[in-house]
Amino acid sequence: MKHICVVFRHAPFGGTSSREGIDFALLSASFEQQLCLVFTDEAVLHLLADQQPELAGSKDYVSVFKAFDLYDIEHILVCETSLQRFGLTLEDLAISAQLASSTVITEQLQHADEVLVF
Repeated sequence: MKHICVVFRHAPFGGTSSREGIDFALLSASFEQQLCLVFTDEAVLHLLADQQPELAGSKDYVSVFKAFDLYDIEHILVCETSLQRFGLTLEDLAISAQLASSTVITEQLQHADEVLVF
């Protein structure tokens, strides 16, 4: 079993890379790969509760995050610095995630067999 780290860096709505990353994560999990998802930079905005993507002309793929438990994707890290930059806390997020320092994120990246950035 491979340990795959998927890093999300881009803001929601405005591109397809995040959706592609989510699809990749779900597909990998269905093949029983060990996954760690990292949300950093503007990607922390993906995790906000009560989003209305249809107002921005986008599909609601963010609701898929709630299916992570069904796919046994339990290792979800959120960059502490990124949350602070946007004035957010873990309580503002729609799903359960672990607050992580840059050191913890770096360790996860170093231990991964593969790292993909979306």
